[in-house]
Amino acid sequence: MSGIEGEIEVSTGRQTPWRTIMLVMMALLGAAVLIALVVTLGEANRQRERATRAQSHSYEVMILSRTLSGTIARSEASLGRYVISADKELGRLYFEEWQLAGQQINRLDVVTGDNPPQQKRIDALRRAYNARGSELSLTALSTNYGKNNQALARYYQARKAPALNEINQQLDGIIAEERQLLDRRTGAAMRSVDQSNNVARVLVVFGVLIVLGAIALGWLTVDALGQRATARAEAETERERSLELEAAVAQATEELRLQESKLRQVQKMEAVGQLTGGIAHDFNNMLAVVLGGLELAKRNLSKTSSPALRHIESAMEGANRAAALTRQLLAFSREESLRLEPIAAGELITGMSDLLDRTLGDAITVVARDQGQGWLTRADRHQLENAVLNLAVNARDAMDGRGTLTIVTAGTQLAEHAVGNCPAGQYVTIAVTDTGYGMTPEVMERVFEPFFTTKPVGKGTGLGLSQIFAFVRQAEGEIGLQSAPGKGTTVTLYLPRDTTAQSSVKEPLAAAPEPVAPALLDILVVEDDQRVLAATLGALEELGHRAIACSDPLSAPAFLRAADNIDLIVSDVLMPGQTGPEMIAGLRTDYPHVAVLFVTGYAGEASEAEFGGNHVLRKPFTMTALERGIAAAMALDRPTAPHDPLPADSSAHSPHQSIAAE
Repeated sequence: MSGIEGEIEVSTGRQTPWRTIMLVMMALLGAAVLIALVVTLGEANRQRERATRAQSHSYEVMILSRTLSGTIARSEASLGRYVISADKELGRLYFEEWQLAGQQINRLDVVTGDNPPQQKRIDALRRAYNARGSELSLTALSTNYGKNNQALARYYQARKAPALNEINQQLDGIIAEERQLLDRRTGAAMRSVDQSNNVARVLVVFGVLIVLGAIALGWLTVDALGQRATARAEAETERERSLELEAAVAQATEELRLQESKLRQVQKMEAVGQLTGGIAHDFNNMLAVVLGGLELAKRNLSKTSSPALRHIESAMEGANRAAALTRQLLAFSREESLRLEPIAAGELITGMSDLLDRTLGDAITVVARDQGQGWLTRADRHQLENAVLNLAVNARDAMDGRGTLTIVTAGTQLAEHAVGNCPAGQYVTIAVTDTGYGMTPEVMERVFEPFFTTKPVGKGTGLGLSQIFAFVRQAEGEIGLQSAPGKGTTVTLYLPRDTTAQSSVKEPLAAAPEPVAPALLDILVVEDDQRVLAATLGALEELGHRAIACSDPLSAPAFLRAADNIDLIVSDVLMPGQTGPEMIAGLRTDYPHVAVLFVTGYAGEASEAEFGGNHVLRKPFTMTALERGIAAAMALDRPTAPHDPLPADSSAHSPHQSIAAE
């Protein structure tokens, strides 16, 4: 063996342990690479899971915030419908929605428990929620006690309350802060994932050099790529969900803006109604002076036919028509108290012919047919006129101011649930038909919802048909609706037939004699308008009574003490300093025996109950109406005067009867 061969053998023998060492090192290195790769991928998975959990947590917070905003909006909308319709079911819905909002705030508090800044916002949100609840509870309480106008005013005022703005600001702040937190967490997670991926790439390069670890490393790499694709798909899905959520939030914001515009229009209408009431008060006072002066002049003239007498009669006719128009304006603005009476629908439509013609214009042809067979219904005449007028105005708009409006009054027998939820029985119907463009099925489903309207913003409030719906339901009736695009619309009011009134018409009883006032009475007249006061004094003196003038209700006690023989107080209702009912309530303790007659042309928010059972005479009035009102007031039961040996005469008249102007 030569030296070269020996060197080869020695070299081979020396290389064998090195190969083994290299294989072992490669195996160890491959195992280390494999372990490092597993650890790196595991960390990447954990980072993705943490990022996913953070995203889910943030989305839950944002969704909870938007859901809470929607719940509060629904609760306040239910309260608005409750204030308008006084439907107890809507009141219960408002209360449940508001309680649900409180539960959602508690849930939001739990979800954000690990975030102190968000906790501060949650605490501020809860305080604003409690303050807002107190404001809305007053509105609901006013509605529950029947003070609808007061409740409506409080509801509109509550729309500007700081608590509502605070709730919206805190919710927006929570969402904005959670979105920023989400961006930070997502960025940190993605950076960690990128770093892990970089390490994985290095390990893959080392794995290629290691034969035993190449296959395992390749499979792990493929698996990592699959996971990355899945993560990207999930991220894309979450992004699409986020875009959908943003679109929903934008739509909700736009709807809120529209609702705010409608509420502003409602507030304008409320202001117009209040202005109408104030103008009607002054106008009725002027008409009272005019009619009183004309009637006194007519009495002083000779009974012979003369041009002056004819002119006075013409002037009185015009003044009476102006008074009737004023009452219709008050009825349209719903400023008079509820007074139920038997009504013949056909006669009501006939009496509204002039008002309908003036309202609809010459381009609308009104056709009225009465097929009611003499049936009567029991309702408030002014509210029923208002309902028919609203339907006529809607029909005019549907016909673009030109077409034919047909109003048919009739009677029908309905089976149970034949129309809506009506019970079986006889109903008086008022059908209003137009030749307009009709409604689609989608519009028909929502036409009676409060604030829903197909008119542009500023052209309609969406309250007309909802008020009609509330009025008909209050009268225990139903509404039928028939319409199709291009075929016009028919709205039918079904009102229960008043069989009691019908029977009393068929079988009249002997009329009770009207009460007659004593020939001479000492009457204290309380009226702040000097002209009306002078006219009333003249009318009372013409009727043969002794009248004492009092222009300030706060001075009435002094007049009563000075003249202790006062038999009757004739008082205006709305006066500066003190109202008529407030003045009489203060005098009742010391002067329970003095009769009271209220005289008013506009009672504002006063109800019949606030008049204490005393008679009410509407301005403007004739001397005949004044005489009847005095007789009716004197006929009511009351304690005997201290100086009277005998009790005053009484008559069985309803304490809530009101005497209308003739």
